Amino acid sequence: MPKRKAKSTWNGDLKNGKGKMSFGSGAYEGAYSFKSRFEEGTGTNPEELIGAAHSGCFSMALSADIADAGYSPESVTTSAEVSLEGGSITTILLKTEASVPDIDEDTFQEIAEGSKENCPVSKALAGVDIKLDASLQS
Repeated sequence: MPKRKAKSTWNGDLKNGKGKMSFGSGAYEGAYSFKSRFEEGTGTNPEELIGAAHSGCFSMALSADIADAGYSPESVTTSAEVSLEGGSITTILLKTEASVPDIDEDTFQEIAEGSKENCPVSKALAGVDIKLDASLQS
């Protein structure tokens, strides 16, 4: 497996400084600041990027786990809400909606819980309370 890279630069002090984050692939480059992280300023922040990574990883893991269980996932859409409190990421709420023909609710919920526990980003964030709200589309 290739190693994935990202880079950030911060200039100035915490409250008045500004920074830039970029992915090694070149797919993303964006600004971040104290205001974008702790208030409602323009730009991204580390927690938003963690949320993107976690929701993407979980969606792929759930799709793979559903297929491994013998079902054919049509789509999986996941959002991640990352809570930063007192200088720590305390909770991540994954909200996922999946379209999977012929799967029953209990089986879907069991598979989704397993995906939450075993996706690589969930494992990396093991010190965070990760919650899951999973639903099947009709």
